[in-house]
This record gives sequence, C-alpha cells and structure tokens, in this order.
Amino acid sequence: MTLGLTEEQILVQDTFARYVDEQLLPAAEAIDEAHEYPREYINQLAELGFIGMRYPENVGGSDAGLLTFCLAIEQIARGSMSVAGAIAMQALMGTKFLHMLGNEDIKERLFKPALEGKMLGGICMTEPNAGSDLGGISTNAIKVDGGYKINGAKTWVTAAPVADFFTVFAKAGEEQKLTIFLVEKDFDGLIIGKPIEKMGVRSLPTSEVTFDDCFVPDSHRLSKEEGDAEGHLRKLLSEIRIMTASLGLGVAQAALDESIKYAEERKQFGRSINRFQAIQMKLAEMATDLEAARHLTYYAARLTDEDLPNRQQASMAKMFATEAAADICDKACRIFASYGFAMEYPVQRYLRDVRFTLIGGGTSEILKMIIAKELSA
Repeated sequence: MTLGLTEEQILVQDTFARYVDEQLLPAAEAIDEAHEYPREYINQLAELGFIGMRYPENVGGSDAGLLTFCLAIEQIARGSMSVAGAIAMQALMGTKFLHMLGNEDIKERLFKPALEGKMLGGICMTEPNAGSDLGGISTNAIKVDGGYKINGAKTWVTAAPVADFFTVFAKAGEEQKLTIFLVEKDFDGLIIGKPIEKMGVRSLPTSEVTFDDCFVPDSHRLSKEEGDAEGHLRKLLSEIRIMTASLGLGVAQAALDESIKYAEERKQFGRSINRFQAIQMKLAEMATDLEAARHLTYYAARLTDEDLPNRQQASMAKMFATEAAADICDKACRIFASYGFAMEYPVQRYLRDVRFTLIGGGTSEILKMIIAKELSA
C-alpha cells in the first residue's frame, strides 16, 4: 500500500515502522504506566533525525516534506501516543517559532540543541477562559525598560514540567494584539503548576503555567512587531492539523491490527469470532474508514508540500481522521468485549489515547465552522 509514495518516503516509513516494532511496541504499556516523560525514546527519535525533518539542512534538519513527516509520526503513534505526542510537539510547535523568528543567539543556544533532543520546548496559547477563542486571551505583556513584563495564566501546556523554554502568546501594545515571546525556564516570574492528571497520553506531562511579572528581554520578543502573532500562527495551523490527523491514523492502525489478531484467536461456539458476520462488518468498517482517512490526510499533506491552498483540506483531514480514529478504537473495544475493558489488553489504551487527537489542532466543531466558511468563500 504505497498511495503514490516516493522511494524515499517508503524508506522513511519503513525505517520508523521498524523502530516502532522493535522499540516502542514492546515498551508501550510500561511507558503509559510510568507517567513519566519518555525522554529515552525522544532521544532515540532525535538520533533518527525526526525532530529536524521539517527544517533545512543548513540548521541540522533534513528538509523533508510534510507528507514524509506525517508518514513517520503515523508510525510512532502506532507504537505509543505518549511518545508520538511528545516528539510531535518538539518537532513542530515547540521549535517552529524559534526557527522562524529567533535571533542567532536563540537559534544557536536553544533551537539547535532542541533538534537533537537535548533541550525541550513548549507552547503557551490556551488559557482557562480562552481555548479555541484566541481573541479571548488575557495574558498581557507590558513594555518596560529593556523588555516586557508578562502577567497571566496558561493551561494545558504540553511538556511544561520538563520544558527548557516556552513560546508564549500574549497581548501587547496599545491595541493589545497577540504577540509572540520566548520565555526560558529560569526567568523570574515563571511558575510551573503541578501536572494535570489525564485519562490518556499519561506519560506526556501537561501543566498550567503562570506568569507573575515575568521579565522577558527585548531580544526574546519573537514577533518582529507587536501584534503579528496570528499571521505567523496561521502558517503553522494547517501543519498542526495534518500532523494531528496522522496521530489519529497511527493509533487507529494499532487498534485495527489488534482487533484482527484477537478476532482470529478468540473462539466462541467452536470457531474464531472473525467467522461471525457481526465481527466481519466491524472490521470492514474500521478498515474502510482508516483507508479513507489516510487518503484525505496524505492529500492535505501533499497540498502543503506543493505550496497550494490547504486550509479547508487540512481541517477536513483533521476532523475526519481523528473522528474516524475514535470510532475505530471504540469498535476495537467492542470486538474485545469484556477484555476491551481489561487493562491487560492495549485496546483500552488506544481508546484513552485517541481522545488526545480530538482536541489538539482544533475541535471537530471548530473545524466544521472553518470548512463551512471555506465553502462559501
């Protein structure tokens, strides 16, 4: 099943599939139960060049296209959503703005080590009263001599307890427009809250982050001018959505694989349950939805690689793939019946983890609004 992939893309897909089969799948249960940031596996993936895939060769990357990147993240998510979420955050949201907007000191001291997995980045956008509504952000940055003082609170900050630096969105200037800042972990006034207990991706710590008169020097205002954050964010959102769709593909594939295997082994009334039409229908639906989601996601990624308009397709891919993945994981648990409720089988983890993909990059409800708006544009 190549779906028109190049030889290089197939090689990347096979490389990460082999890594997942040999390293991640055998450790996935332990990773989930440890509730600890999977640094060992992040380092291994960094050595494989994953974090730098979307960056130019002259900064230590491999200048790979988005589709190639998605092929890799799909495989990683098949192995462990905690690891996939952590490495995806590092490779895109955690480092992108440093590369796009950072000065030479920031790129040398923070960005380059981050590509090697030696430093970790987080992104601070969501607030207790501002999730999808970026206009509702209340964190503000007041200009002072030599820099800014930031005050406010962010929540659902992925990898916050282990991050070395944060990309922060705050309102600045007379018009109080969104502006991007870089805050390092040792800056005075930066307070990391305790990790939020989650039902899934349990080894990817998530916390609140508070800024209490946190001084940020002028050199760490990543925005070239106050109020330009939304323009920069818009360039990245489609990539985030397509990447999140790929996370959904990975966990859905894992759920389908386990369901096929279990249905062959499990016997009822003297024969394997995959001989029963009710089970066959579920498997057929799962496989069809996954194939459709994969085509839509790869198409959206190809549009990005060809620098073509993709806002609508990225939103469609993210919405369809993650909703399909959630349904596939639910069907997997139904095929396992009572054992789908047991912690000894991985399908319960897939059902918990897949919820992560429904939130990141925009909820399905928000994406439907975007798609509808594009249709009438």
